[in-house]
Amino acid sequence: MYRIVIEPSELEVGQSLYQTLRGHRVPTALHQDALASDIPAKCEYFVASSAFETQVGGTRPLIERARKVGAKSLVVICENAENYAVQSELNGKLLRVSFPKVKISQSREYIVLFMASLLHGTGLAVPREPASCQLFELAERVAKADVSVFINGPTGSGKEVLSNFIHNNSNRDGRQFVAINCAAIPENMLEAMLFGHEKGSFTGASTANVGIIRAADGGTLLLDEVSEMSLSLQAKLLRALQEKTVTPVGGTKPITVDVRVLSTSNRNMVAECQSGRFREDLFYRLNVFPLTTMALSERIQDILPIAIELLLRHYKDLETLPLLANCAIEKLQSHNWPGNVRELDNVLQRATVMCTGLEITGADILFDRTTVAPAQPKLDLATETGHV
Repeated sequence: MYRIVIEPSELEVGQSLYQTLRGHRVPTALHQDALASDIPAKCEYFVASSAFETQVGGTRPLIERARKVGAKSLVVICENAENYAVQSELNGKLLRVSFPKVKISQSREYIVLFMASLLHGTGLAVPREPASCQLFELAERVAKADVSVFINGPTGSGKEVLSNFIHNNSNRDGRQFVAINCAAIPENMLEAMLFGHEKGSFTGASTANVGIIRAADGGTLLLDEVSEMSLSLQAKLLRALQEKTVTPVGGTKPITVDVRVLSTSNRNMVAECQSGRFREDLFYRLNVFPLTTMALSERIQDILPIAIELLLRHYKDLETLPLLANCAIEKLQSHNWPGNVRELDNVLQRATVMCTGLEITGADILFDRTTVAPAQPKLDLATETGHV
């Protein structure tokens, strides 16, 4: 079934919205194609313009057309309204979104990105930077291969988001996705959390625990910031990955597990191995297929779609969701973003407090003046592949 069916008549952004959603791997069809398709008539949204609504005789005839493609909800877009507004009708089954062209920078692009984020349901921003599109295409390919993946990139650049994307597009989708931050847990606790422990194996172990690795059995295990793991624990992890078994702390019997391992780090792992801080043999085991995320300052075209996606997450009531004015967009795109997406999220939350009405202006965009851009490693696929 399709998720979205679009009626492009009288909808200036219709074709662009269709292509954007299809490029974002969202099952989407044009209205005429959906009617002629053998795919069962069922979808989440039927999207049309307010001009088309008028053309067919009003809301009731438009609802009838939506029913013919099995739509659960109807979305009507007005591209030439006097004011921006999001209005919900019919107990949430009808959503009207109005855009004023004169107030939106590159209005066509903004409407497409806004509506795509509103409708796609993936939880991911629509990438616009060519390098980001290539990264997700590569991640989608490796997701099907069931091999270990090592994701390197600056802090806050979306490594965990990419990890979730790989899991959701893999054959293990629907099974457990378990993540653990290796830097956030003391060494003496990390071993027990990873491998589990038997009752009474150490002070405070009043009950047995299966551990994170066994909890992810059949699914995907994410070792976030794996470069912060101690050398002694690295050795035990290597053995577990090689043997595909884990032995709980205080236990003697190895237990077979089936997990796919994804790992992340913001460090230069080649340098970490050369300095002896990270086991080279473990790195080879984890780095079967390397991927690299980029700093936000290196993908300017992604700032607007990410900003829209973040705003949508913070506003459960769409009728109060503000749009970004031209001056606000320009200010966001001119910043160097040393804190990457986390900093962008903070700035946007701050802007929602500062803004009045339904528009975020340049005056509402406030940055931390004390923020200093950290030096971050930048490794490409060719470099990392050479060490596999």
